[in-house]
Amino acid sequence: MTKPFAITLDVGSSLANHTGSWRTSRPVYLNRMPPCNHQCPAGENIQQWLFHAESGDYQQAWSQLVQDNPFPAVMGRVCYHSCEGACNRGQVDAAVGINSVERFLGDQAISQRWKFAPPAPATGKRVLVVGAGPSGLSAAYHLASLGHQVTVFEAGPLPGGMMRFGIPQYRLPRDVLDAEVQRIVDLGVVIHYNAKVVNVLEAKLQGRFDAVFLAVGAHIAKRAFIPAGDSAKVLDAVAVLRSMEGEDKPLLGRKVVVYGGGNTAIDVARTAKRLGATESIIVYRRNREKMPAHDFEVEEALQEGVMIKWLSTIKHAGDASITVEKMALDEKGFPQPTGEFETLEADSVVLALGQDVDLSLIEGIPGLTVEDGVVQVNPQMMTGHAGIFAGGDMVPAERNVTVAIGHGKKAARNIDAWLRGERLVAAPKSELAAFDKLNPWYYSDAPKTVRPMLDLLRRQSTFEEVQGGLDEGTAVFEARRCLSCGNCFECDNCYGVCPDNAVIKHGPGKGFDFNYDYCKGCGICVAECPCGAIKMMTEET
Repeated sequence: MTKPFAITLDVGSSLANHTGSWRTSRPVYLNRMPPCNHQCPAGENIQQWLFHAESGDYQQAWSQLVQDNPFPAVMGRVCYHSCEGACNRGQVDAAVGINSVERFLGDQAISQRWKFAPPAPATGKRVLVVGAGPSGLSAAYHLASLGHQVTVFEAGPLPGGMMRFGIPQYRLPRDVLDAEVQRIVDLGVVIHYNAKVVNVLEAKLQGRFDAVFLAVGAHIAKRAFIPAGDSAKVLDAVAVLRSMEGEDKPLLGRKVVVYGGGNTAIDVARTAKRLGATESIIVYRRNREKMPAHDFEVEEALQEGVMIKWLSTIKHAGDASITVEKMALDEKGFPQPTGEFETLEADSVVLALGQDVDLSLIEGIPGLTVEDGVVQVNPQMMTGHAGIFAGGDMVPAERNVTVAIGHGKKAARNIDAWLRGERLVAAPKSELAAFDKLNPWYYSDAPKTVRPMLDLLRRQSTFEEVQGGLDEGTAVFEARRCLSCGNCFECDNCYGVCPDNAVIKHGPGKGFDFNYDYCKGCGICVAECPCGAIKMMTEET
């Protein structure tokens, strides 16, 4: 006589020892947190918009995406996509190209002229945002969507902050940035340019604002003491990149040396090559393993002919050369001088040693605390002065566009709660859908789609966009590689494999339930769920 199916299937001794009235655990459906969502600094519901994208409903996917981030076309180009580093698919073959699909949706929205959803009814509250960079514009967008009247004061002549003045055009075309900023303006946000706020309390009082969000970017270049001759040409990276937005491009010469090891140093060195430099050399005091610049940017720079002198520091800058001292790492990994020197020809030296924030506008504000050059805020992103919030480069955090956009969203939602006399309490997060919760044997290999790259000759001589986007077919393919980690996508596996017909199917989009009068607690449904959306729970006694 053939044994029952539940006994012959190997589902683990802890699940198969008890049946019927002796059931010790029962299956339950649950939603786990996908690792991509958990990792995203902007707090996007990545899995949800990927679901709409793979279904071909691109506008719905975009609408879901911009509930959290108003810059998908920008972020599809400049985000360092840490979500892909956390993607469970990476343990099957390669991570889902989340960033590629985001760019596709953002570009679709621009070409199709999609608009944001209409804002909520006007609240009558007025909010001042200082700074039209990624954090400030993100906050302005979310606040306007919530029905508040938002005014942005921007010290510069154009919007975007470091998106415009810190990221070269070969990475972010300005028409893309302008289109996504315009969409925020169309929502009713007012931006005043060349309007530097000198004293934030005075600006708040004069404009009769109910709350303020400070989002001043880090535009002040850090300096290093380098002995230099009177005729030496020493510039700072921020000024060089900013001047690229004007009609008169910087005159760097044929041989350019960039001092630093971050992404800004890479950007300046690559920009110098495009401006005609025959030699563009990065001098960095540590080795490649210690370099803070992202590896793919370093690789692209090397491909374009940028050279890097590792374990080196500049000791003196002359009118046509610099003196470099070789360094050696000690047992703790810190660079130490060796006393060995080398001379490099250089028409100009560009310092890319980091940036600071101009905090003069908050001097003397009661209760507001500054430590290590940044403003201290509470979990609601409010400073020690009631009604003044801060985010982006102004607060302790990693400095990149994605983090800044996330700060803007978080601050806007907390400002909204504060204006209503409430305190926003974050909902508890679901448990993480780790790879060991999945059953990926259902998924066949589907290699990640590689985005096209501009040919090398044009990369070295023009400011055309280096990395291309996906077309519709490859974007949909990439979205369909998502494993739907932790969340049911109604594959019907549990319904089909249950030996006791204990799974109740409610129909498309309505999910499933268990009939525990029939369920033996065998756990076959857990073993056969591809995405880890079922969990065995100990029976209550």
